[in-house]
Amino acid sequence: MSPRIAPERPVAAASGRAVARHGWPLALAVVAAAIVAMVVVAAVGLWAAGASDLPKGAFLPVVFATVVTAVGGTVELSGNAGDLARTNAGLTVVPLSVTLVGALVVAGGFLRPLRHRAVAGARELAGWAARIAVLWLPALTGLALGARHTFAVDVGSGVLSDLTDLLDASPKVGFTTDVPLTVVFGLLWLAGILLLALLVSRWAPLPGRLLRFQASVRPAAYAMVVLVLSYVALALVIALVAMVTRGHVKETLAVILLGLPNLAWLALTLGLGVTWNGRVDGPFGLPVPHVLAEVLRTPDISALNLRTITAHDGRWWWLLCVAAVLLLAAAFLMAARSPARIRAWQHAVHLAIALALTVLTLCLIGRISAHYGLSLLGIGDVGGNLSGELLLKPELWSAVGLGALWGLVTGFLGALLAGPVHRRGEVAA
Repeated sequence: MSPRIAPERPVAAASGRAVARHGWPLALAVVAAAIVAMVVVAAVGLWAAGASDLPKGAFLPVVFATVVTAVGGTVELSGNAGDLARTNAGLTVVPLSVTLVGALVVAGGFLRPLRHRAVAGARELAGWAARIAVLWLPALTGLALGARHTFAVDVGSGVLSDLTDLLDASPKVGFTTDVPLTVVFGLLWLAGILLLALLVSRWAPLPGRLLRFQASVRPAAYAMVVLVLSYVALALVIALVAMVTRGHVKETLAVILLGLPNLAWLALTLGLGVTWNGRVDGPFGLPVPHVLAEVLRTPDISALNLRTITAHDGRWWWLLCVAAVLLLAAAFLMAARSPARIRAWQHAVHLAIALALTVLTLCLIGRISAHYGLSLLGIGDVGGNLSGELLLKPELWSAVGLGALWGLVTGFLGALLAGPVHRRGEVAA
């Protein structure tokens, strides 16, 4: 009796098993891991910054608000002091440490079940992304609903304090979230992270129709991700050394867990020659090196760039040197990961486009705007310790142009340096 031979499984069945490997339980795990990671990083960072001293019940809403802003959500500030005064406040800042942690967890969870695959259908990838998005939506909505609180403002002693006590009009300031807008921007943030993960990973499968683009897009995208993460790693080393040698452990830990990429990517753009316009007034301050704070603490808007920084301390030209070295390394990496058929001028164009888009993104997410003022009986701001302004915005289009120029030069040089390196597409003689 001849042995029975099992028939080959159809391709559709294999594809079905592939889809099953990244079903709803894994999507739930990805979303839960990302939310937990961001909440923990934000909570520890805010604790180190002194937020544990906030009034009872305020700490958790502040943590939720930090996570919401980290994924593109909108937090609105408001305040009043009865009939005596009005408070006005505004805040625009992204805690990029929290953003980066969430992005890495989401991207890793999204790519994990797709590895070891050569090609994946567009429907399969869209379905896997949709599962994550569907579960991301209620999680983000819950965070947005929990991110609201009201604080009483301490006006100190003196006439103003007597007036507020007499009229029972203590100034208050609170924050809340625009839930619909937060959901929209949070979903856009998630879509951007998933798309970037597919563009960057060499092992992530693509639909057949998009395979022809991976030779030009993936090496450049990967090089840019390595560049920005290298700046964060370098900033982390500097921060840890400063923590060990100079103390201020909690303050440094707060910067690391809340805004380290903000500083690292500001240094990257400054090294490229980008100009930021800013001002620091009142009790506000920036967790930046002293020389940067000196440049910005002026009566009017100041220009923050290599020229103004080195006018205070000539040693800051190292920003230019670091940018040149790391950009050239990124260009070499891009060329080494590209097929041999791509020419040097094509590498230059690819890196110019990639770096211009990277600089544009860093400038958009690195902007800072904060103001607070107390108006007594409708007459101006009162109390020097109760009003202030913090502003830091880039000259956007010149920054994009500088990124493209740097990309052209370093992309061409990196291609020349990578010439002797054996690359995909070459055949040994």
